Amino acid sequence: MSDDPYKILGVTRDVSEAALRKAYRKLAKKLHPDLNPGNAQAEAAFKTVATAYDLLNDPAKRAQFDRGEIDASGAERPRQPYYRAQAEREGAHPYGGDAGFGDFDGEDIFAQMFGRAGRADPNRAGADARYRLDLDFLEAFNGGTRTLTLPDGPALDVTIPPGTRTGLTLRLRGKGEPGIGKGPPGDALIAIEVRPHPVFKLEGEDIHVALPLSLRDAVLGGRVSVLMPSGPVSMTVPKWTNAGAVLRLKGKGMVRSGGAPGDAYVTLRLTLPAEPDAELQDFVSRWGSAERPETRQSEDVR
Repeated sequence: MSDDPYKILGVTRDVSEAALRKAYRKLAKKLHPDLNPGNAQAEAAFKTVATAYDLLNDPAKRAQFDRGEIDASGAERPRQPYYRAQAEREGAHPYGGDAGFGDFDGEDIFAQMFGRAGRADPNRAGADARYRLDLDFLEAFNGGTRTLTLPDGPALDVTIPPGTRTGLTLRLRGKGEPGIGKGPPGDALIAIEVRPHPVFKLEGEDIHVALPLSLRDAVLGGRVSVLMPSGPVSMTVPKWTNAGAVLRLKGKGMVRSGGAPGDAYVTLRLTLPAEPDAELQDFVSRWGSAERPETRQSEDVR
């Protein structure tokens, strides 16, 4: 097998990070020792592929390899000693020594060439894999389990904690790239994006929602049902409640990390019957007679 990591992974030198990861995962699935028990050749090939990916997946190492500063194992390439450097050493002959071929030890050369590679750890942890998961607001609020389908086929079961927010990163231990040798696999890092809800608005840990209220309930008051993200909640509306009033439901907001949940704030919106009601119209006409004082006044709506 070639000692060029690009050729080992079957990619070009301008390969992107995503294409590099895809090529590695394809080979790893084919050659992994767990899928080829007792196949020493496949195991050796897998180690070679993993070493190549480990080098190219590290931007700094990849740049060093492209400049010729390190070899495919990650070891620094030996710098050749020149005769001028030897000649400038105190007491050294510019072209020869006691052995007739310069004043250096063969063991030193081999140590220089292979020492670093020989000390390289063959067992390395796999790289972390990064993904994104979009959630509906109710999924994030209540928590649950989602299946994340990966680009190359496999799927991950992701546990969503209640109160999950946009920007949170979930970590799945051992679900990243395979390790090298006996090294453990990396982790899967899942960035969360929560889609907004058409009804519920989140401000900090508090939920805001509008509730349609009938004229009867506004005047007489009573118990009404409010649909919240966690399910229906019963709430008392006081008598003579004006439209626009805001009632609080304590502890019905989003879960706080390490603390009590936020609250829910319900804004009441007065609604009339969908169909005209002659009896109601007649009553309002008589109730709003000329002798009643005018109650309308302007308000700051900013």
